[in-house]
Amino acid sequence: MAPALDVYDSSTPSNVAVGGLGTTVSGKKLKVRSYPQFKSLEEERLYRKQHLAAAFRVFADRGFDEGVAGHISVRDPILTDHFWLNPLSQHFSLISVSDLTLLVAASYFGAMVQHTLAMLLHVLTLLWILVNEDGQVVEGDEPINAAAFAIHSEIHKARPDVHAACHAHSVYGKAFSVFGRKLDMMTQDSLRFYNDHAVYDNFGGVVLDREEGRRIGKALGNAKAVILQNHGLLTVGKTVDAAAFWFISLDKTCHAQLLADAASAGSGHKIKLIDDAEAEFSYQQVGTDDKGWLAFQPYYDEQLAKTNGNFLK
Repeated sequence: MAPALDVYDSSTPSNVAVGGLGTTVSGKKLKVRSYPQFKSLEEERLYRKQHLAAAFRVFADRGFDEGVAGHISVRDPILTDHFWLNPLSQHFSLISVSDLTLLVAASYFGAMVQHTLAMLLHVLTLLWILVNEDGQVVEGDEPINAAAFAIHSEIHKARPDVHAACHAHSVYGKAFSVFGRKLDMMTQDSLRFYNDHAVYDNFGGVVLDREEGRRIGKALGNAKAVILQNHGLLTVGKTVDAAAFWFISLDKTCHAQLLADAASAGSGHKIKLIDDAEAEFSYQQVGTDDKGWLAFQPYYDEQLAKTNGNFLK
């Protein structure tokens, strides 16, 4: 059973966008969904995996899959230098909790981690895949995506403040990536990425070594998203929900940018950008991690309804 959701205090800024002071006219507090509190790390692990599996289903519905390209990861709350990832060559629309792969992000596999891992192996089902620091499968039957390991292992090492990362070759994301530039702050939705996205302008082919992953992590910096030139998009978040929603929104923002640029070139009208003051104010309303988590919940609910919870298995 999923843990009970918290309710934001009615005086918090999160409720300003919900309506009034977060209460009904009679003074009753409105129930606003927020990230749950967990009774155990095992419960939190299951929650993260369930929402990771849902994110793949959501990406599939939006056509973000392309062959074996694309991957989403989430940090394990127990083995915090490990992360869960999709296996190679499994379609996003078919991924369930039991298909997820466990990998080691850290390059140093210390004796304490080895001991902890050995103690915890008995709780892992054989359908889950355990991979060592070199990307070799220790437990399970499915291979991993070498590019996924090279990118995500370095992202998780470079950004201990985030717990999830998404990368895919979405159509509008890769189309906009060829320009090697940032997005214009021209719509309310684009303000989710105000001063919070970067560009990696060095395309070196398929990412197969961890040094390339380190360079991508460096380009990302402290941002929530990076546009990989001639490649695609990558987003991160404190939850897999937020990271997934940032990716969905970023791809749509790239689409809007392409349309606006084309219309501007054809008509001669200049794009009107949003002032910094308004951009910063709006970013605080739509661009923080709690807003990203909340924005993903309708997608999660949709998957529960569409699949009757099939991805939870």
